[in-house]
Amino acid sequence: MNSFGVMYRVTIIGSSHGNLIGVVIDGIPPGFPLNINLINQELTRRRPGQSNMTTNRKERDEVVIETGTFRGKTTGDPLVAYVRNQDVDSSYYEDLKDHPRPGHADYTAKIKYRGANDYRGGGRFSGRLTAGLVIAGAIARQILSNFGIKVISHAKEIGGIQARVAIEELDEEVIYSPKNLVRTGDANAINPMIRSIEEARSMGDSIGGIVECGILNLPVGVGEPFFDSIESVIAHVMFSIPAVKGVEFGSGFNAARMRGSHHNDLFAVNDEGKVITLTNNAGGILGGISNGMPVIFRVAFKPPSSISIPQETLHLKTGKRKQLKVRGRHDPCIVPRAVPVVTNAAAMAILDLILRGGFLKQ
Repeated sequence: MNSFGVMYRVTIIGSSHGNLIGVVIDGIPPGFPLNINLINQELTRRRPGQSNMTTNRKERDEVVIETGTFRGKTTGDPLVAYVRNQDVDSSYYEDLKDHPRPGHADYTAKIKYRGANDYRGGGRFSGRLTAGLVIAGAIARQILSNFGIKVISHAKEIGGIQARVAIEELDEEVIYSPKNLVRTGDANAINPMIRSIEEARSMGDSIGGIVECGILNLPVGVGEPFFDSIESVIAHVMFSIPAVKGVEFGSGFNAARMRGSHHNDLFAVNDEGKVITLTNNAGGILGGISNGMPVIFRVAFKPPSSISIPQETLHLKTGKRKQLKVRGRHDPCIVPRAVPVVTNAAAMAILDLILRGGFLKQ
């Protein structure tokens, strides 16, 4: 439905062209100082209209917190937070009621909700909804950081161009540098990725890519097998992000091409007396439970479905085929804006599991 989590429970509210987008969060531990500027920083990183790599829709996306805090600290009560939709142009979408766009949820939503759904701008199926995930995750990251847990992501691949950098070497100052329009952690990949996006845009087309995320300093024992393993919970929230088509952990699908003697991560003790593994093919997870190594996963995003190349669709009332050229404001590649979404959605999932396991002690 519209809620995620057990102990840190997030409910998404709003729609793309409605009054607002936001969240209701229940289960926030009381007494944590909440930095509004850090929430707005994450929203700015996701915000549209920042470069020619993104849609030119202009939204301020400044968070409003209605309840759940007192004198700058969380109260433990449900928290309501949202951003206003301001730069809305719904004129184009009236004609799309009966002409579903290829690759979009127009047709499936119309059937499921019997035509009662708000179809403007994709309604509840728009990437605009991810602003709520960013708000909830930005709050979760602040709580996690108090215990030394770090969540960081970057563009691993765009248009076939791959970044060559280890998770432990990622630097947010590099990823979110004003000149780094693609949000990759590899400075050598920035310009090739930009050229790939610009080429697709010039042709009226779009491209996809991969976001890689790391969760660092996670204590051993986080995860609730069988059905709520770390992989299960993270994959659940990742597949809730529009345009996600795949999630892999550690060596991922490459594990299918390896032998056990190469895939197994051998245990050792480091200079500080901590149990580690010499490799991390498991992605920091054994049996669905964190093993103390960095939790590493990658999320595949399809090319945005809104392209300006003419495509054929159906007129649903007559059943006749019709040529459709998608208009409006759209991203040629959503990966750069998806980087903070993946980061904060992962923080939501991890905080929920940590609270369930009783790891946070004030």
